[in-house]
Amino acid sequence: MSQKEKSQRTLSITTFIVIVSMGAVLLFLTSCTTEKKPQADKSLETIDPGKLTGRWLRPDGGYIIEIINVHNEGTFEARYLNPRSINISRAEWKTEDNRLKIYIEFDDVNYPGSNYTLDYFPDRDLLIGAYFQAIQQQSFYVEFIRQSN
Repeated sequence: MSQKEKSQRTLSITTFIVIVSMGAVLLFLTSCTTEKKPQADKSLETIDPGKLTGRWLRPDGGYIIEIINVHNEGTFEARYLNPRSINISRAEWKTEDNRLKIYIEFDDVNYPGSNYTLDYFPDRDLLIGAYFQAIQQQSFYVEFIRQSN
């Protein structure tokens, strides 16, 4: 083999090694910088907001939340009795942190801005959370137990 042929062969091998090495480096860098998309949390898919429908009693005072109709877009129709009916201005639900959460805000005499922020616990069939009394600017721990579906 002549000197020229040896040089061309060495150059070809070197070029091949450089190309393969660059490809490996690019592949490595791509795998390091590509964002991994999180898998959808299957447990969120199993939370059925329809399970909120029913009559819920707050045992420490006899207060009642009656959830009548749950809508897919994150709202629901409800009544609140203390023991008389209190006007509800907002009634919303959402899933967050693997929980079904509800928010109910009042707009009535002695209740403007007062609200409930509650989590649904399906294993115990309870609504647990806080009642914010806007006039007193105080929050209270509360639980609601299901009276009926």
